[in-house]
Amino acid sequence: MSASAGDGEPGLPFDMEEVSGPTCTGENSRHDPAVCAGTSEIKSRAVVKYSAAPPPTSYALLQEKTDLKLPPANWLRENPQLGTAGTTILGSSSKSKPFSSFGMAYDFIDCIGDDVDVVSDSENIKKLLKIPYSKSHVSMAVHRVGRTLLLDDLDIQELFMRSSQTGDWTWLKEFYQRLIDQKWQRKKKSKEHWYQKAILSKFLYYSINGDGAAEPVSDNLDEGEEENGAEEFNTSWPTAFTSASSDAEEADAPKQESIDSQFALGQVTSVPKEQNLPMLFNEGENSQGLRNDFVRNIMWTFEDIHMLVGSNMPIFGGGRYPAVSLRLRDNNKPINILTGMDYWLDNLMCNVPELVMCFHVNGIVQKYEMIKTEDIPHLENSTFSTRVVKDIAQNVLSFLKSNCTKEGHTYWLFKASGSDIVKLYDLTTLCEEAEEEKCQNPFTLPVAVLLYKVASNLMLKARQNRKHYGTIRTLLLNCVKLLDEERHPQIIASAHYMLSELFQLDEPPQEDGGESLRAGGSEDSYSDEDREEEEEEEEEEEELTEDSDENSYSSQDDSKAVAVIRSVGELSVPEKYKSTHQIRPSCAFPVSQDKEEKCRHVLSYVLKGLKAVDGTIKKESDLPAADPNTPIPLKYEDRSASGACAAETGISLLLERAGPLQMDKKYPTRSGMIPGSWQHRMKLQLFLKASKAYYVLSDAATNLLKYGRALRYIKLSLQSYDAYCSVSGTLHPQVLLFHSQCLSLCGDIQLMLAQNANNRAAYLEEYSYQTKEDQEILHSLHRESSCQAFNMATDLATDPEYTLFVSNKCYEAAYELLDSEALKDHGPDQLTQVLKRLGNIRNEMGVYYMNQSAAMQTEKEVKKSVSVAEQEMWKKSFAFFEKGMKDFEAIGDRTNTALLLCNTGRLMRICAQAHCAMSADQSRGEFSPEEALYYNKAIDYYLRAMRSLESRESHTAVWDSVNWELSTTYFTLATLLQDYAPLSRKAQEQIEREVTEAMMKSLKYCDLQTESARQPLYQYRAATIHHRLASMYHSCFRNQVGDEHLRKQHRSLAELHYSKAVCLFLSLKDAPCELLRTLLERVAFAEFTMAGQSSSAAKLKSLTGAIEIMTETRHAFQMIHNELLEELRETEPAESVESPDVASGPTSGLNLQEVMKLIGVFEPSFSFLLLQLIKLMTTMKRKPSNKDEEVLKTYKNVYSKLLRAEKNAPLLSRVKLHMELLQQLTPETGSDDTGTRS
Repeated sequence: MSASAGDGEPGLPFDMEEVSGPTCTGENSRHDPAVCAGTSEIKSRAVVKYSAAPPPTSYALLQEKTDLKLPPANWLRENPQLGTAGTTILGSSSKSKPFSSFGMAYDFIDCIGDDVDVVSDSENIKKLLKIPYSKSHVSMAVHRVGRTLLLDDLDIQELFMRSSQTGDWTWLKEFYQRLIDQKWQRKKKSKEHWYQKAILSKFLYYSINGDGAAEPVSDNLDEGEEENGAEEFNTSWPTAFTSASSDAEEADAPKQESIDSQFALGQVTSVPKEQNLPMLFNEGENSQGLRNDFVRNIMWTFEDIHMLVGSNMPIFGGGRYPAVSLRLRDNNKPINILTGMDYWLDNLMCNVPELVMCFHVNGIVQKYEMIKTEDIPHLENSTFSTRVVKDIAQNVLSFLKSNCTKEGHTYWLFKASGSDIVKLYDLTTLCEEAEEEKCQNPFTLPVAVLLYKVASNLMLKARQNRKHYGTIRTLLLNCVKLLDEERHPQIIASAHYMLSELFQLDEPPQEDGGESLRAGGSEDSYSDEDREEEEEEEEEEEELTEDSDENSYSSQDDSKAVAVIRSVGELSVPEKYKSTHQIRPSCAFPVSQDKEEKCRHVLSYVLKGLKAVDGTIKKESDLPAADPNTPIPLKYEDRSASGACAAETGISLLLERAGPLQMDKKYPTRSGMIPGSWQHRMKLQLFLKASKAYYVLSDAATNLLKYGRALRYIKLSLQSYDAYCSVSGTLHPQVLLFHSQCLSLCGDIQLMLAQNANNRAAYLEEYSYQTKEDQEILHSLHRESSCQAFNMATDLATDPEYTLFVSNKCYEAAYELLDSEALKDHGPDQLTQVLKRLGNIRNEMGVYYMNQSAAMQTEKEVKKSVSVAEQEMWKKSFAFFEKGMKDFEAIGDRTNTALLLCNTGRLMRICAQAHCAMSADQSRGEFSPEEALYYNKAIDYYLRAMRSLESRESHTAVWDSVNWELSTTYFTLATLLQDYAPLSRKAQEQIEREVTEAMMKSLKYCDLQTESARQPLYQYRAATIHHRLASMYHSCFRNQVGDEHLRKQHRSLAELHYSKAVCLFLSLKDAPCELLRTLLERVAFAEFTMAGQSSSAAKLKSLTGAIEIMTETRHAFQMIHNELLEELRETEPAESVESPDVASGPTSGLNLQEVMKLIGVFEPSFSFLLLQLIKLMTTMKRKPSNKDEEVLKTYKNVYSKLLRAEKNAPLLSRVKLHMELLQQLTPETGSDDTGTRS
């Protein structure tokens, strides 16, 4: 052995210097990855992603003179160290399969579309980088997925050999023959070629065997070699591509968990996660040649190019060095540049720092030599520039990226043997021009599956980052475009379902619009579907560099080429080709904040998915014939209140359908689907998605107050859910939760329809309208279900009572569902909302029946005893109020509980009004005990409402409302007791006590301090209460005989309440009549007091006090005067011709009859007081003072004017006169009062 081989023992490594560079870490590797290669010229880093080989072991050094022509004992036996080289004599790398890149892409789906530039067999990478140095032909298929290019060896001659059997690619064969302009012939490999392969294989087996002795094997080598050569491609090309549906599982476990099993299509599903979607297509990957058969998969970064490469190169190791590669060379043949590049690139890709070369002469081992990887480019006769190789790589990648722009298209990179021209053809476009089926392209299905898998993988990421949505949409649209629905319905249905999933229907609209969605347009983002169609129509050639003249290639023969490299030498020029083509950053996901538009997108994809599934179910004979173009009528019924009872059966069906199903389906569905099949699982998802989309549409229509449209959509949503139930064995809690939302929304809509019954004609028009899309979806639903379960809940009825009844039943069904065992812990928030709605609808129904009973009272011509119908209404109303209160109490809603208590109080008052006693002549009788009972019940409910609220701060509006109602009830009770006193059964004193007590309680709840809209009303009521109490005490004082103490008490109470009433009426500014009446009553009270006095001084004092009270009426007359003037100003323009006699004209704010009546009382009372004063003062025995004389003179003057006043004068004139007379008395009485009391 040569000295250069070293004298170490067999199996020991040679001394090697470590290659400088950063250390890499592997992923899923079974051996420690080698260090990265890096020199001053180029950067290279490799990470082993997957390795099927055992950790590298030391190689055996063969003895000098070992004859490699003799096979070792272990030859051609399977060995993990050699990988596929162990079962073939083809050497260290078996022939590339046409779909090898797809096998890798499927296994490392995370990298595809974004992280990696190229996925390919290492042999293809080497072939591309050697293009400028090699005269051999290059034929590769190129596919694009995002920014990733998949490269596969396309043996065109083998393809045509196979096409004669399958009929595929005949159009390409004709095109190729025109292109080459000669009949193609398959080149046979020379015997020398097979000889070299054979001794290489034997050398490798010797190296792992460690036994130098040659052990012959009984094998006709030549025959084996030839046979192997002939059958080299037998398993390379699949005969036909169909969607695999067999149940056979893969022999080897996949290297990475399948995306289809990971991706739960929709979080709300009816089946456990692992059953969501079938593991699409994996079953067929082995048989179709789509397996990843490489010994190792490596992520290789060469300069700025990221490549996922597959390699079968045997790697040996041991000692100080992590790995070495073994090579066999004929000592008589120098290493050329192509071989050197081959060795160098292999070592770079596999992170192998050194190369061990074994030299032989005619198969006899001569010596070993060790070469560092970084020294390979500098070997004698094999010198090449690594910088040039880097430029070639960048130029080739830029050329391909600039021209392979259409996702899903198959491109063909072709260089004829001996030619310098490289051409790129779009085979998909050529195939379409040839008018042959798209499925005649064997790459169609693998590409479509890859697009689908990448989209599925991105869907997982899209949950966290919505920027992927535009990318996913384009991937799926391109996937669907490639496939024939009849051949691949499963992928098409799945793709359409995923497209529908992109539109998040349950997200609140974002203020920042669609920025997060539009962020998807990066350098290598995807084109929009419309753009792609335009491009396909205009087949424009794209130029690669700024200097188009230099790089474009025009030839009549090559007019079909997408792009041409005129000379391979150009690839060595740095940055000769630049990736100028960006796959348009217009691929933003179609962002719309319009919910209806989103839902329409979803439903269009759902419909396409359903059509794809329905097309695979053949059991048409059992279905009733239906034309999808004929609208399915949405029935509406006119139902009376009595129909509510008949609807109970429909409700029981609704509740039964709403509950969780427990049985597992074992028999085919109505359409003939087998439970558990992919069709079954897909339909479940699509039905549920349709139901959700219609729910969102219904919700949006409700917000727009389009209740007819909302009811139509919720009907479709519930029909979709009904079909879902028909094909589903068990219902997932999330599905049941969603269903309770549907029922709740249906209840909302029916409630709104009941409250807006006047617009029924418009709602009916909206309800009856149907789009063609909705008809087709309904047609698909009817294949699985009659969709009748929820008809009762979604009919448009004419009767408001029935509509309220349906709304109530929908809420009850939703509540029962949420309260069931299946959802006990799933929707606490939703349960609260439903209970609130349930309380609300029961309040509405209580109010409805209460109003009905009130209407019955007003419609009665003759007041009779309470009718049975009225009592029924009260019972219904009361029952609903009671249930509503329980609902609100269950969720601790004190405010709404108080409102229902308040409404129940109002019901009690209506009951009290109905029980009012009527005498024979239809006049109001005494206050009955039934009235008292119901008014007291009403008071109890109002007090409970106050206790429920606790304080005004809890809810100001409700508190004020309850407070007002309570005050009103006390006031009404007191007024009726006072006006229609039940003297037949109670004593006067008892009635007076009850009236006083009720009035004082009403006064207690009159909130005079808080500024609010009700403050003037409270002031008026308080004034009225004081006035009524004063009148009552005035009456008692007049009628009381005997008990002087009691009379004094009544007198002082009357004085107190009169003064308070006057103060409050004065502050109101808009109750002149009430003020005037109170003052006149007070004057009468003073007159009555004077009548019992005997001394002149006492009488004078009483009369002076009465006159003083009388002068206060000027405030009332002033208010009356102002209102009359205002009225006159308003009527003057219209009645300018007529005499302004306001006495006869009506006024808006004044009761003129009441004013005239009060003036009729005022004038004689005023005259009487003045006359009595004049008489008393003139007959006084003591000598009058000057002041007394002046006062007397004033009295006489006023009295004189009053007597001379025209009785038939207009009201305005009379009021004005009274004001003037009272004004004259005002200063006099004040001084007189002072003088008198001194």
